[in-house]
Amino acid sequence: MNRAHIVTLALALAAPAFAPMPLHADDTLKVAIGQINNWENQAPTLGQDAGIFKKNGLVLETFGTAGAGETLQPIISGSADIGIGVGVAGAMRAYATGAPIRILAPAFTGSTDLYWYVRADSPIKSLSDATRANTVAYSTNGSSSHNLVLAFVEELGLKAKPTPTGTPPATLTAVMSGQIDIGWAAPPIAMQEIKDGRLRIIARGSDVPSLRGQTVRATVINANLLKQRPDVAARFVKAYRESIDWMYSDPKALELYAKKIDKPLELVKQTVAQFYPKDVLQTDKMADLPGILRDAVKLKFLREQLTPAQLTEFVQTPPR
Repeated sequence: MNRAHIVTLALALAAPAFAPMPLHADDTLKVAIGQINNWENQAPTLGQDAGIFKKNGLVLETFGTAGAGETLQPIISGSADIGIGVGVAGAMRAYATGAPIRILAPAFTGSTDLYWYVRADSPIKSLSDATRANTVAYSTNGSSSHNLVLAFVEELGLKAKPTPTGTPPATLTAVMSGQIDIGWAAPPIAMQEIKDGRLRIIARGSDVPSLRGQTVRATVINANLLKQRPDVAARFVKAYRESIDWMYSDPKALELYAKKIDKPLELVKQTVAQFYPKDVLQTDKMADLPGILRDAVKLKFLREQLTPAQLTEFVQTPPR
């Protein structure tokens, strides 16, 4: 064998050692998002658009639901992995019945973003004016809007009949057509109609004293996925937190959001500033957990409070 052949053979044998390692494919997660167009639920969609989840080795397949009730079902069945914007009381009820649901992180603390409204020609000026002949909207059973309507009844004496109406756009249509007396919404839905004088806000979620400092919505995960792939869950939370930081630091996020929901940028800026201070989207601590448990029992989401051991199993938020 001549020298040229020896060199060629040596290079061929060495090549695998110096060849680039094959890249691992990104992990794909199916994410159900209640009220997918609301600002507080934008971390998965806007974060993916900004490349933040990709940077963390994740690809999200997102789809919207009409509220927590619809969000929980695919997580429980395993047809989706993660649910966004789920009412904490509804998630507790599912867990208490044996559903494979865990809280991965808090998502919204307080209830400043939700409001209830009537048409401008309605005789209802406040919740106290409503009678048993009237209807009051919430999204789906187990949602934070459902929790608040039950609190209106329990704490503020509301007499109107609680009625599930799905998404804020569907609710707006029902109110404008006279099918529902008191509608519910979150910004920016109905804000233009309120500004134009066609609707009037008569109540806000913050009117309920007991819920003002509570974490009312959370990000949930299928328990089997969390057990089998905790690293994927941790990377999701990391990317989610990075996305929220980006949403509040880069003006491009508001521009993308305004374009996505087809609303004027100035209206979007005003509503985010008014209803969504960054601290309400904190993802580190379930605020006022004793109050959450107390109210979940009082409003009949739970028959009895979860034990400390159950809470340790139920809430599994990765540290920063």
